Amino acid sequence: MQVDIQCGPAFAFGTITLPPGGSVEVEAGAMAAMSGGIEIATASRGGMLGGLKRSVLGGESFFINTFTAANGGTVSVAAKLPGDMAHMPLDGTQNMMVQSGSWIASDPGVDVDTKWGGAKTFFSGEGLFLLRCTGQGDMLVSSYGALIERDVPAGETYTLDTGHIVAFHEGMKYEVHKAGNWKSTILGAEGLVTEFTGPGKLWLQTRSPQDLIGWLTANMPGNRN
Repeated sequence: MQVDIQCGPAFAFGTITLPPGGSVEVEAGAMAAMSGGIEIATASRGGMLGGLKRSVLGGESFFINTFTAANGGTVSVAAKLPGDMAHMPLDGTQNMMVQSGSWIASDPGVDVDTKWGGAKTFFSGEGLFLLRCTGQGDMLVSSYGALIERDVPAGETYTLDTGHIVAFHEGMKYEVHKAGNWKSTILGAEGLVTEFTGPGKLWLQTRSPQDLIGWLTANMPGNRN
Protein backbone atom coordinates (compact mmCIF):
# COMPACT_ATOMS: atom_id res chain seq x y z
CA MET A 1 0.00 0.00 0.00
CA GLN A 2 1.11 3.57 -0.67
CA VAL A 3 1.19 5.66 2.51
CA ASP A 4 1.43 9.43 2.95
CA ILE A 5 1.96 10.62 6.54
CA GLN A 6 1.20 14.28 7.20
CA CYS A 7 1.06 16.61 10.22
CA GLY A 8 3.67 14.68 12.24
CA PRO A 9 5.23 14.44 14.67
CA ALA A 10 2.53 16.05 16.82
CA PHE A 11 -0.73 15.14 15.05
CA ALA A 12 0.11 12.54 12.41
CA PHE A 13 -2.52 11.78 9.78
CA GLY A 14 -1.89 8.77 7.54
CA THR A 15 -3.49 8.46 4.10
CA ILE A 16 -3.38 5.03 2.47
CA THR A 17 -3.82 4.85 -1.31
CA LEU A 18 -5.37 1.59 -2.49
CA PRO A 19 -5.09 0.31 -6.07
CA PRO A 20 -8.18 -1.05 -7.85
CA GLY A 21 -9.26 -4.14 -5.95
CA GLY A 22 -6.89 -3.36 -3.07
CA SER A 23 -7.75 -3.56 0.61
CA VAL A 24 -6.34 -2.60 4.00
CA GLU A 25 -7.11 -3.76 7.54
CA VAL A 26 -7.56 -0.98 10.10
CA GLU A 27 -7.95 -0.91 13.87
CA ALA A 28 -11.60 -0.29 14.77
CA GLY A 29 -12.22 3.43 15.24
CA ALA A 30 -8.99 4.56 13.55
CA MET A 31 -10.53 5.54 10.19
CA ALA A 32 -10.74 9.34 9.94
CA ALA A 33 -11.70 9.80 6.27
CA MET A 34 -12.08 7.89 3.00
CA SER A 35 -12.89 8.47 -0.62
CA GLY A 36 -16.10 7.36 -2.27
CA GLY A 37 -16.76 3.88 -3.54
CA ILE A 38 -14.94 2.07 -0.72
CA GLU A 39 -16.66 -0.85 0.98
CA ILE A 40 -16.22 -1.67 4.69
CA ALA A 41 -16.37 -5.14 6.22
CA THR A 42 -16.12 -5.67 9.98
CA ALA A 43 -14.97 -8.95 11.48
CA SER A 44 -12.94 -10.41 14.31
CA ARG A 45 -9.59 -11.31 12.79
CA GLY A 46 -8.68 -14.94 13.36
CA GLY A 47 -12.28 -15.82 14.22
CA MET A 48 -14.05 -15.23 17.50
CA LEU A 49 -11.27 -16.73 19.62
CA GLY A 50 -8.56 -14.83 17.76
CA GLY A 51 -10.44 -11.56 18.11
CA LEU A 52 -11.10 -12.17 21.78
CA LYS A 53 -7.42 -12.94 22.33
CA ARG A 54 -6.39 -9.66 20.73
CA SER A 55 -8.97 -7.72 22.72
CA VAL A 56 -8.47 -9.20 26.17
CA LEU A 57 -4.77 -9.99 26.03
CA GLY A 58 -3.42 -7.47 23.52
CA GLY A 59 -5.39 -4.37 24.44
CA GLU A 60 -6.61 -4.00 20.86
CA SER A 61 -10.18 -3.76 19.62
CA PHE A 62 -12.09 -7.01 19.28
CA PHE A 63 -13.00 -6.15 15.69
CA ILE A 64 -10.97 -5.08 12.66
CA ASN A 65 -12.37 -3.11 9.72
CA THR A 66 -11.33 -4.10 6.21
CA PHE A 67 -11.61 -1.36 3.58
CA THR A 68 -11.75 -2.50 -0.06
CA ALA A 69 -11.58 -0.20 -3.08
CA ALA A 70 -13.01 -1.82 -6.21
CA ASN A 71 -11.85 1.10 -8.37
CA GLY A 72 -9.06 2.41 -6.14
CA GLY A 73 -9.26 5.10 -3.49
CA THR A 74 -7.86 6.41 -0.23
CA VAL A 75 -8.39 5.65 3.46
CA SER A 76 -7.04 8.06 6.10
CA VAL A 77 -6.31 6.98 9.66
CA ALA A 78 -5.54 8.75 12.93
CA ALA A 79 -4.51 7.45 16.36
CA LYS A 80 -6.34 8.09 19.63
CA LEU A 81 -3.42 10.03 21.18
CA PRO A 82 -1.52 12.94 19.59
CA GLY A 83 1.76 11.83 18.08
CA ASP A 84 3.50 10.44 15.02
CA MET A 85 3.18 7.44 12.72
CA ALA A 86 5.69 5.13 11.05
CA HIS A 87 5.37 3.10 7.86
CA MET A 88 6.95 -0.33 8.45
CA PRO A 89 7.26 -2.76 5.51
CA LEU A 90 7.51 -6.47 6.37
CA ASP A 91 9.33 -8.73 3.91
CA GLY A 92 8.49 -12.08 5.50
CA THR A 93 11.94 -12.53 7.06
CA GLN A 94 11.96 -9.97 9.90
CA ASN A 95 9.06 -10.12 12.36
CA MET A 96 8.06 -7.12 14.47
CA MET A 97 6.88 -6.88 18.06
CA VAL A 98 4.53 -3.91 18.52
CA GLN A 99 3.45 -2.46 21.84
CA SER A 100 -0.25 -3.00 22.49
CA GLY A 101 -2.25 -0.03 21.21
CA SER A 102 0.30 1.15 18.62
CA TRP A 103 -0.88 -0.94 15.66
CA ILE A 104 -3.09 1.14 13.33
CA ALA A 105 -3.32 -0.58 9.93
CA SER A 106 -1.69 -3.18 7.69
CA ASP A 107 -1.99 -5.11 4.45
CA PRO A 108 -4.07 -8.31 4.55
CA GLY A 109 -0.80 -10.24 4.15
CA VAL A 110 0.39 -9.14 7.61
CA ASP A 111 -0.73 -11.35 10.49
CA VAL A 112 -1.22 -9.56 13.82
CA ASP A 113 -1.25 -11.82 16.86
CA THR A 114 -0.64 -11.52 20.60
CA LYS A 115 2.37 -12.91 22.37
CA TRP A 116 3.00 -13.15 26.10
CA GLY A 117 5.62 -10.56 26.98
CA GLY A 118 7.04 -12.61 29.83
CA ALA A 119 6.20 -12.75 33.51
CA LYS A 120 8.52 -9.84 34.30
CA THR A 121 6.54 -7.61 31.97
CA PHE A 122 3.43 -8.47 33.98
CA PHE A 123 4.96 -6.93 37.11
CA SER A 124 5.81 -3.71 35.29
CA GLY A 125 2.11 -2.93 34.87
CA GLU A 126 2.91 -1.57 31.40
CA GLY A 127 2.82 -3.38 28.08
CA LEU A 128 1.51 -6.65 29.51
CA PHE A 129 1.14 -8.02 26.00
CA LEU A 130 2.88 -7.37 22.71
CA LEU A 131 1.48 -7.80 19.22
CA ARG A 132 3.54 -10.11 17.00
CA CYS A 133 3.38 -8.94 13.39
CA THR A 134 4.50 -11.41 10.72
CA GLY A 135 4.13 -11.99 7.00
CA GLN A 136 4.60 -9.76 3.99
CA GLY A 137 3.15 -6.30 3.43
CA ASP A 138 3.05 -2.81 4.84
CA MET A 139 2.07 -1.75 8.34
CA LEU A 140 1.33 1.54 10.08
CA VAL A 141 2.08 2.06 13.78
CA SER A 142 1.43 5.13 15.92
CA SER A 143 3.15 6.77 18.87
CA TYR A 144 2.24 9.14 21.68
CA GLY A 145 4.53 12.08 20.97
CA ALA A 146 7.31 11.95 18.39
CA LEU A 147 8.67 8.65 17.10
CA ILE A 148 12.41 7.89 17.26
CA GLU A 149 14.20 4.99 15.56
CA ARG A 150 17.25 3.40 17.21
CA ASP A 151 19.74 0.84 15.86
CA VAL A 152 21.27 -1.30 18.59
CA PRO A 153 24.51 -3.04 17.47
CA ALA A 154 25.26 -6.64 18.37
CA GLY A 155 26.16 -7.08 22.04
CA GLU A 156 25.20 -3.53 23.00
CA THR A 157 22.25 -2.61 25.21
CA TYR A 158 19.68 0.17 25.21
CA THR A 159 17.28 0.78 28.10
CA LEU A 160 13.79 2.25 27.86
CA ASP A 161 11.00 2.99 30.27
CA THR A 162 8.39 0.43 29.23
CA GLY A 163 5.84 3.18 28.55
CA HIS A 164 8.07 4.56 25.76
CA ILE A 165 8.31 1.35 23.72
CA VAL A 166 6.53 1.30 20.35
CA ALA A 167 8.08 -1.58 18.40
CA PHE A 168 11.22 -3.68 18.01
CA HIS A 169 12.62 -6.55 15.98
CA GLU A 170 11.48 -9.90 17.34
CA GLY A 171 15.02 -11.29 17.52
CA MET A 172 16.17 -8.75 20.11
CA LYS A 173 16.60 -10.02 23.67
CA TYR A 174 14.92 -7.93 26.37
CA GLU A 175 14.67 -7.98 30.14
CA VAL A 176 12.45 -5.99 32.49
CA HIS A 177 14.01 -4.84 35.77
CA LYS A 178 14.13 -1.96 38.25
CA ALA A 179 15.62 1.34 37.08
CA GLY A 180 17.80 1.41 40.24
CA ASN A 181 17.37 0.15 43.77
CA TRP A 182 13.95 -0.15 45.39
CA LYS A 183 14.28 3.31 46.96
CA SER A 184 14.80 5.03 43.60
CA THR A 185 12.09 2.87 42.03
CA ILE A 186 9.47 3.85 44.60
CA LEU A 187 10.52 7.39 45.54
CA GLY A 188 12.13 8.42 42.25
CA ALA A 189 9.04 7.47 40.23
CA GLU A 190 11.15 5.70 37.58
CA GLY A 191 9.42 2.33 37.97
CA LEU A 192 10.68 -0.59 35.89
CA VAL A 193 12.57 -0.40 32.62
CA THR A 194 13.21 -2.71 29.67
CA GLU A 195 16.79 -3.42 28.62
CA PHE A 196 17.20 -4.45 24.99
CA THR A 197 20.27 -6.25 23.63
CA GLY A 198 21.27 -5.96 19.98
CA PRO A 199 21.52 -6.61 17.18
CA GLY A 200 18.24 -5.10 16.13
CA LYS A 201 16.20 -1.98 15.67
CA LEU A 202 13.64 -0.44 17.99
CA TRP A 203 11.21 2.47 17.85
CA LEU A 204 10.40 4.61 20.88
CA GLN A 205 7.89 7.34 21.62
CA THR A 206 8.85 10.58 23.35
CA ARG A 207 5.84 10.51 25.68
CA SER A 208 4.36 7.75 27.85
CA PRO A 209 0.59 7.09 27.97
CA GLN A 210 1.02 5.73 31.51
CA ASP A 211 2.56 9.04 32.63
CA LEU A 212 -0.38 10.91 31.10
CA ILE A 213 -2.85 8.67 32.92
CA GLY A 214 -0.96 9.15 36.18
CA TRP A 215 -0.91 12.94 35.79
CA LEU A 216 -4.63 13.11 34.97
CA THR A 217 -5.51 10.84 37.89
CA ALA A 218 -3.45 12.89 40.35
CA ASN A 219 -5.03 16.15 39.15
CA MET A 220 -8.66 15.04 39.18
CA PRO A 221 -10.65 17.32 41.55
CA GLY A 222 -11.31 14.52 44.01
CA ASN A 223 -7.64 13.45 44.15
CA ARG A 224 -5.84 16.75 44.69
CA ASN A 225 -5.74 16.20 48.43
